[in-house]
Amino acid sequence: MATSDISHVISQHIPNIDQYLSEYIVAVLTAETFNSPDEIQEAIGEVLGSCIDDVLSKGSKTSSEKDVDKICLKLYNLLNINGDEGEIDLNDDEKLLQPVQLGTMASDFEMKEDAWKSIWTSGKEVESKVDAKKLQKAEDKLKQKAEKRDQNGPAEVVAPVLSIEATASQVFSKKIMKQEASGVNRTKDIKIENFDVAFGNHVLLQGAELNLSFGQRYGLCGRNGIGKSTLLKMISNGSLMIPSHIRVLHVEQEVVGDDTTALNSVLECDTVRNELLAQEKMLSQKSSLTLEESERLNHVYQELSAMESDKAPARASSILAGLGFTPEMQSQATKAFSGGWRMRIALARALFQKPELLLLDEPTNMLDMKAIIWLTGYLVNHWESTLLVVSHDKLFLRNVPTSILHFHSKKIENYRGNYDSFMAAMTEKLKNQQREYEAQQMHRKHTQEFIDRFRYNSKRASLVQSRIKALDKLEEVEAVEIDGPVVLKFPDPEPLNPPILQLDEVTFGYDSSRTILKDVNLNANFQSRICIVGDNGSGKTTLLKLLTGDLEPRTGIRHVHRNLSIGYFTQHHVDQLSMNQSPLQFMASKDPGKNEEHYRRYLGRFGITGDLSLQSLQSLSGGQKSRVAFAAMTLANCHMLILDEPTNHLDVETVEALAKALNEFKGGVILVTHDQSLIQGVCQELWHCSNGSVTCLKGGFEEYMKIVHKELSDINN
Repeated sequence: MATSDISHVISQHIPNIDQYLSEYIVAVLTAETFNSPDEIQEAIGEVLGSCIDDVLSKGSKTSSEKDVDKICLKLYNLLNINGDEGEIDLNDDEKLLQPVQLGTMASDFEMKEDAWKSIWTSGKEVESKVDAKKLQKAEDKLKQKAEKRDQNGPAEVVAPVLSIEATASQVFSKKIMKQEASGVNRTKDIKIENFDVAFGNHVLLQGAELNLSFGQRYGLCGRNGIGKSTLLKMISNGSLMIPSHIRVLHVEQEVVGDDTTALNSVLECDTVRNELLAQEKMLSQKSSLTLEESERLNHVYQELSAMESDKAPARASSILAGLGFTPEMQSQATKAFSGGWRMRIALARALFQKPELLLLDEPTNMLDMKAIIWLTGYLVNHWESTLLVVSHDKLFLRNVPTSILHFHSKKIENYRGNYDSFMAAMTEKLKNQQREYEAQQMHRKHTQEFIDRFRYNSKRASLVQSRIKALDKLEEVEAVEIDGPVVLKFPDPEPLNPPILQLDEVTFGYDSSRTILKDVNLNANFQSRICIVGDNGSGKTTLLKLLTGDLEPRTGIRHVHRNLSIGYFTQHHVDQLSMNQSPLQFMASKDPGKNEEHYRRYLGRFGITGDLSLQSLQSLSGGQKSRVAFAAMTLANCHMLILDEPTNHLDVETVEALAKALNEFKGGVILVTHDQSLIQGVCQELWHCSNGSVTCLKGGFEEYMKIVHKELSDINN
């Protein structure tokens, strides 16, 4: 049954129903089978009744109940289309009682009114007037029914999957609105005051304030799922308004793959330069020019000279080279590149355009170590506009930001300095706040004891009253809210006798004309902590697939213990999660036949607990999705963990917890990562992929850094 049919029936009887409630009702009706109209009424009757009460403000309770019965019967007939009962038609009197919808007329009127709206005017959301207690009661009933089904044996956990979108609201001062309307406001500083951001019914920010001074670089930090990426989207899509003269660029989507070369794709994004060059070409080709055209051509030359247009190709090429594009790659069409490389082109375009505000969300995810070092240097030494960046890379956060914005407890706090300065300042601030809180609580306690002791003593009545007033005036110090530690736990495997996993003189190529890896020798056991490093495209992921057995060597032998179980994690596995399922449903699909507690135990090892395990995967953050993928990977009780860029989308605290979990794991670990803190905290061996060979670096990470810096020096020269 199409959900649109259900929505149509609901909107017929309850026009202008809150969209969230409509989607909720549809999700409930499509999540399970109903055998009678009474069962439908039990599931959604109270919600429907509350909605109808808003429409029939003058109607009686009886009429409301009749309408609920009528809607439930109609929905049952709609859902039971293969049954014997046909849909019940309304008689003429009932049809006359149906509400008239004026949506089309209203939308036409709104279109005419759009002309007077300023940039600061945004549509107000319709506030839901449904009784929250009734809605919660209906949800609790559904949850109880699901728990009853679970008692009968292994069962799939069904959580209504709702289409949840982020929303924002903002308060503007009249002064700012007048400045914007008159065009007087030309400041490049950004100040967003008293704003809220929510994701569905989950409030992310409340009464928050965001101040960005032009030319400063801000690092946005906070736990996975707190709303960092959502905040960037709210700024870039205009949900949170900033002055109209400020250009904002959010590097979020890869460039379209077409016949345009990578270099031209970067150059074409400067529309002002392109327009001037087009005018120059048109005017220069004319055999004779009028006085006006001659003046225009001179003006074009002056503008091109002022923007140093002749240096643009070299600047674009330099940016692409820093991000890993060889001269040959810069001449290739964008359609020839993978999604990761097209994201690099999108980043290059943003750096080339120099917007007043650049928003970057985990930019290091798409880059190798060499490109990260180049980007760090470029942003520190050459970026002159405002930067707001989300990153989990501690080294990047140490070197790039001039301030850290801490997203915590539905607020944003600004700390001057880099990540290390922020951690020191925040720790000291929390200590002081806790001391103040404890001192105030002690003062309140003693004062209250005095009041209670002498409340009925007439001689001390004035003293008691003064103490009561003092307590009332005392500004309350809030208790310190400290996030619990992030804990990740990989289950320990059964022991195996060596040899465990070996590659012996392995050579591989996807076709006979090109060899990717040649004569690879690698041995891994339960004590192994191996990191494979190298440029993107050097064969790191290919090597992992040879180790897992997903690829067969062209020559050479892969030796593997007959009982070896390998856990393989890639970003592709995260991208392939079924977004309409909950984490519990996804785990059940990977390992069917177990009870709910079994799946919750595995999810709990990776911080997916409580209601998080029942939400749709679509509503989870990137880091939370990665945790679900980790949990699913460990269902097989792995002896060897092979991880390809496991830190992507994880917050700093979770990366630290991952390092601890890998060190405590009793099996072997082989990983590909560009996260320096993870490499130095976990890995005991470094294997370098370069020019088709795989070499063990005896000098470890320091030797690899020397190689990277030398290659960067060669690029710059």
